[in-house]
Amino acid sequence: MVIGLDIGSTTIKCVVLDSQENIVFSSYERHLSQITSQTARMLEKIATSVPLGEDTFLMVSGSAGMGMAERCGLPFIQEVYATRVAARRLIPDADVIIELGGEDAKILFLSHGIEVRMNGSCAGGTGAFIDQMATLLDMTADEMDEVAERAEKIYTIASRCGVFAKSDIQPLLNQGARKSDIAASILYAVVNQTIGGLAQGHPILGKVVYLGGPLTFMSQLRQSFDKTIKTTGICPENSLHYVALGAAYSATEKVNLQQAIESLSSYKGDDSLPSIKPLFENEDEYLRFVQRHSLATVPVLDTGSCVDGVYLGIDAGSTTVKTVLIDRQGAILETSYQNNSGNPVPIIKARLEKLYQKHPGIRILGSAVTGYGEEIVRQAFQVDEGLVETVAHFTAAKHFMPQVEFVIDIGGQDIKCFQIHNGAVDNIFLNEACSSGCGSFLQTFATALGYPIDQFAKLGLFAKRPVDLGSRCTVFMNSSVKQAQKEGASVEDISAGLSVSVVKNALYKVIRTTSTSSLGTHVVVQGGTFLNDAVLRAFEQELGLQVVRPDIAGLMGAYGAALHCRSSARRESSIIDAQGLAAFTHEVKVTTCRSCTNACRLTVNLFNTGYRYISGNRCERPITNKAIDESLDLYAWKLRRLQQMAEVANPETAKEAIGIPIGL
Repeated sequence: MVIGLDIGSTTIKCVVLDSQENIVFSSYERHLSQITSQTARMLEKIATSVPLGEDTFLMVSGSAGMGMAERCGLPFIQEVYATRVAARRLIPDADVIIELGGEDAKILFLSHGIEVRMNGSCAGGTGAFIDQMATLLDMTADEMDEVAERAEKIYTIASRCGVFAKSDIQPLLNQGARKSDIAASILYAVVNQTIGGLAQGHPILGKVVYLGGPLTFMSQLRQSFDKTIKTTGICPENSLHYVALGAAYSATEKVNLQQAIESLSSYKGDDSLPSIKPLFENEDEYLRFVQRHSLATVPVLDTGSCVDGVYLGIDAGSTTVKTVLIDRQGAILETSYQNNSGNPVPIIKARLEKLYQKHPGIRILGSAVTGYGEEIVRQAFQVDEGLVETVAHFTAAKHFMPQVEFVIDIGGQDIKCFQIHNGAVDNIFLNEACSSGCGSFLQTFATALGYPIDQFAKLGLFAKRPVDLGSRCTVFMNSSVKQAQKEGASVEDISAGLSVSVVKNALYKVIRTTSTSSLGTHVVVQGGTFLNDAVLRAFEQELGLQVVRPDIAGLMGAYGAALHCRSSARRESSIIDAQGLAAFTHEVKVTTCRSCTNACRLTVNLFNTGYRYISGNRCERPITNKAIDESLDLYAWKLRRLQQMAEVANPETAKEAIGIPIGL
């Protein structure tokens, strides 16, 4: 019997061949970073379920298999060579192989010799990228493939990494773009990344073969490749197992299967991995930490006696929607914290419906909204005020620490930091395109390692040897995490290391501070990411001081918005009432603006109240319906001025003649 193992960045693929090279066993499983233990279990399963005969041959391949094979004394073959061996055996006339894995991508050009193009540390355009984007759309990868079939429009989306893609996708979601269009756009982004990043101009001609999980399971992704390269590729039988098959075909070394299992089971990893100081030395230290941070609280009252004068704050964030209802004294009556599922409008509608049903006589004196979805929420529900996020968070921070000098808010995809001087905002730091160091940074790795984010965060609290992963972006951090996995680092050590990396990214990549002492001594931290005790502890260790984390750290934007509208002293809010909410409708249309040659593709959100919200426009004309004031056209003015100068010039008296092409 012959065993071929393909240990990839996220999965383990295995095939067992009999003496006639028939497949008698195959498996495809996620290893969730438990590479050696999962491989050992796989071999144990083979040993108990497949009659192996006297001689057993084994070969390991895959991007995550080399280090393990070397340390456990198992034969190894490079995955590109294994793929080529399988292709020559099964599809001898193949010209090009395009393979997408969990975090790996490669193109093999087989005609006229072999040429290989592989991704480096960037996981953009791979299965991990697709999974991240599907999570952002609140669906599975299979569901994303299904809805992409109904797409009517393709948006331009960056595919070099999930970080930049989110920066393109989140505004589309907040502006009401159809998920089917976004899903199809993501698949085309994967195609563009693969062809542009790997082929780099090399023509993809002849018989094209698609391999790997994403191309096997996602028919719309294959069609996107077909349309782009103008061909009809094939996805062969056992496309998931080609590397494992190539490894099996190449196996020439006999192994003792039981010894291999024991070697894998006893492998403990490499102690030479660079590590950093543990977050907590023991549980007593952690309990004191928790007790100290339980002091910054807001009174919470029963809404029953306070409905005759309340203020509503809404924070329509990049990944979540938060609401806070307060009384005239600032005490919290009700809160909500939900995933925005890519569209804040139905979330806010459901929240208001629940509020009106629970308190029929409620009297809202003021309402304010902040966050990514500020404008669409304000137009949809006639909220009184739209508030800049910085003002909302500063207002909330002052409530807990009037002498605050520095506020940092780490959300799902954004970081907001501002320094305070003499009671006013003196400097503002915001992350730009990159969301490394944000909540989604940890969420991405937690999902990849197979843990809910809250459980993943707790794993790192008492890690003995947190891995030093540095302060790099999500894409390059992938390679560091993969290397740590290959070296046998525990999930606990990786979790703690990532929490420290979040802090370092925020301090040294966003704020770009050269000295943490410049931030001041009165610091308030907020945002959902700081509800993670590991991140908070890492932040305090990096600053060398104790900070204040309010008990509503994840609701500070909404709470600040509520406090702000309370200070406006309104007598009645204009927010939509229960009767208006019952008749509320929201329709999204996609159209093309014909006001100029730009032909902007507009997403128009229409509400039954007569309000509308338009996105995708490059100027104000779709909103104002006004023509351009030609007197403000500097190009036309310059042309007229040049013509006037030419008319008054006297060629006979001029010493030199200068010709200026009008076309420039």
